[in-house]
Amino acid sequence: MNLAIKLENITKTYPGVLANSEVSVKINSGDIHAIVGENGAGKSTLMKILYGMVKPDSGKIEIFETKASMTSPKNAISLGIGMVHQHFMLAKNLTVLENIILGIDRPFLKNIKLSKYKSEIQKVMELYSLNIDLNQYVDELSVGEKQRVEIIKVLYRGAKILILDEPTAVLVPQEVKELFKNLRNLKNNGVTVLFISHKLDEVLEIADEISVMRSGQLIDTVANNVSKTQLAEMMIGKSLPTPPARISSTNEEVILKVENIKSIDEDGRTIFEDITFKVHKSEILGIAGVEGNGQKEVVEAIIGIQELHSGKVEFKNNDLKDQGTRERLESGISFIPEDRQLQAMIMDMNLTNNVIIGRQNIEKYKSSLGTVKTKNAIKESEKVISSFEVKTPGTSTLATALSGGNQQKFVVGRELEDNPNLLIASQPTRGIDIGAQALIWEKLRNSRDEGLSVLLISADLEELIGLSDRIIVFYQGKLVKELNAENVTPEDLGGYMTGLKK
Repeated sequence: MNLAIKLENITKTYPGVLANSEVSVKINSGDIHAIVGENGAGKSTLMKILYGMVKPDSGKIEIFETKASMTSPKNAISLGIGMVHQHFMLAKNLTVLENIILGIDRPFLKNIKLSKYKSEIQKVMELYSLNIDLNQYVDELSVGEKQRVEIIKVLYRGAKILILDEPTAVLVPQEVKELFKNLRNLKNNGVTVLFISHKLDEVLEIADEISVMRSGQLIDTVANNVSKTQLAEMMIGKSLPTPPARISSTNEEVILKVENIKSIDEDGRTIFEDITFKVHKSEILGIAGVEGNGQKEVVEAIIGIQELHSGKVEFKNNDLKDQGTRERLESGISFIPEDRQLQAMIMDMNLTNNVIIGRQNIEKYKSSLGTVKTKNAIKESEKVISSFEVKTPGTSTLATALSGGNQQKFVVGRELEDNPNLLIASQPTRGIDIGAQALIWEKLRNSRDEGLSVLLISADLEELIGLSDRIIVFYQGKLVKELNAENVTPEDLGGYMTGLKK
């Protein structure tokens, strides 16, 4: 069989970190090839090297059995390599057609008719069985449809090798099935797919071969004849975690009460309305919803970022209407935002400084002179690092030097170490490996059993079902269903999330 990719002795170092160490792998043309490994294992660095985003220190690359020097993404695209990132890069205010051709031949400056591109793109869509309305605005698309646009975009540019970074992270089960159907069509038409994922069930369902990475090294490449347990042991040295069954310790005391809240954007469109729910003491209330259905904004309204136009939010029987975000956070609410790098950390600051972000006025950090008690901050960051097994040289390490999973463990640890009454956790394990996921699950369960109330927003439906006592479902800015987590399936949730079930 012909090779699509050959990587030989790829090595890449950063200050204090060996990201890739003499990685050699061969990928057959027309295969779906999965790459798995813990956060910090070197998967992302290897893909960035292949896509021309990062230059290796040493090693050789061959694309379709021809030596290649990957100097930039533009160079990679010219060699037939396309990449669909976990966070889509689409302009919401443009149509599907406009997004696909954006950056090609400067069409708007040259005033070239869109019909020329439309017919070419339709041929690509027909060839690969990827259907979508080219005239629809991206803002109106579902998450699965946006992903399809990204795939069409790289195929239109001539990609014969497609890199997919965590492609199912934000998809409901029905959308995952559609994606896998599309990937099999691509394979049947000769496209090589690199599938980067932490979800081993999905890897075993779709991949022909699987490469396992650990600590910057390639452990092995195996045919798809292994078990999930074997894969997990290759990755982390132990079996996969699953949220265990437990007896609910929820009591009747209401910690958070949300009543008929509504919010409207600058254009007068309703973001969400008629949202009413309660979170009890020692309860994990899960929120399910496809991205863009109002759940993110509801969470931001609770902590004071999103403006409310009507309704009421009470925390421990106190109306939060006149309290700003800082006052709410200092009153006993902790918040894990969905984007750790943009909202939770300052990436060019060290971990000691990151542990006190927004907490400068708390007694244990503020001295009588108004300065920060540095010793206490160092002690707290050391505590978080130890308790949450954050892999780092020390507290003076910059946040940007940590892998994504270790950044997330640090953020979760920082929020839990404050001993809050309510934790709002938005996508607490998105994009992290199974080892880090298991640790965070355990910490959330233990904290809940010790009296913490948790509002959990997650795109991982197994996580929602495994951790939550109750689950509420958002669709088109409204709360459409409340479910008991003990007797609900991912397919049930997916049905309500996409409007298929009423």
